Amino acid sequence: MKLAKEITEVRAAHRFDESALADYLVANIKGFSGKLKVRQFQYGQSNPTFLLSSDGKEYVLRKKPPGKLLPSAHAVDREYRIIKALKNTDVPVAETLLLCRDDSIIGTPFYVMEHVEGRIFRDVTASKAKSPEERAAIFDAMNDTLAKIHLVDWKALGLADYGKPGNYMARQVSRWKRQYEASKTDDVEDMDYLIEWLEKNIPTDDSATVVHGDLRLENLIIHPSEPLVVAVLDWELSTLGHPLSDLAYNCMQYYIPVSEDRLSGYKGLDLNGLGIPEETDYVDAYCRRTGRSGIADWEFFMAFSMFRLAGIVQGVYKRGLDGIASSEKAKSYGKYAPFLAEVARRIISKKGRAS
Repeated sequence: MKLAKEITEVRAAHRFDESALADYLVANIKGFSGKLKVRQFQYGQSNPTFLLSSDGKEYVLRKKPPGKLLPSAHAVDREYRIIKALKNTDVPVAETLLLCRDDSIIGTPFYVMEHVEGRIFRDVTASKAKSPEERAAIFDAMNDTLAKIHLVDWKALGLADYGKPGNYMARQVSRWKRQYEASKTDDVEDMDYLIEWLEKNIPTDDSATVVHGDLRLENLIIHPSEPLVVAVLDWELSTLGHPLSDLAYNCMQYYIPVSEDRLSGYKGLDLNGLGIPEETDYVDAYCRRTGRSGIADWEFFMAFSMFRLAGIVQGVYKRGLDGIASSEKAKSYGKYAPFLAEVARRIISKKGRAS
């Protein structure tokens, strides 16, 4: 669903040669005309995303942002690859149309996909759902979609080289430690403690599936009138890795208090009245769908999810300070990394393991 407030003129930091883009699309997308209008989606903190309109048809373009980027970040070619690979599976994704790695067209690599009509719930509680019953069905559809992603036969899809499944959690802790330190602006004692704890408590379970990396309600397009997921968005962080890292990230809101802020959760809400499942019910549903008898080391995966999100939002904040963020709201993200590190520390304090 394209809410008017979510579509803006292309921001100054992200402008590019629209005529060069139009010429390229005419030459590379069947049926595309040269009459192009480009607008920018307000949401999305990582890869700038644009709505393209041409002769009554609409497309979505995602590109790398301008400026100096962190290593391995903003990999639009990986997004394109995984979306294309999943098209003929049970995982709902948009139709990919082209990938351009040529910086000379609009300044950075980009890809174009079909525009999928539907609803996007920007708040974590899906407050605009029609009823608690519909909200419950939407949450169940999200749970089902996550399970479908993890049940994909990635070898059969030719994705054996899409990541390095072995020793995934140790490598992830190391990676996000580097990402955080590369965008660090202040000393945060809880983050230092959290990094050390995670390094000492890597689980022995080394399961591997396709993981989305940022599976949450806001990254799903819900059918215009039914509680069904019609497309999963934002695959930038996807790879082959531990499925419980995805599940824990999807459950973080259970540990974050409800607020009017951008980072808001379910803690303090009447979940039953809203139709939102309790954490144990949500996790149990996922386990049933994926054939798991239970989950060990849940505190580790939750703490890691908080840590990784802290690294992500710290990167957003740093890009905001540098003037190259995808959203003008990026400078307000400075408080989130310390907050998430504090929540993670409370989670692991209950575990009573090595510190």
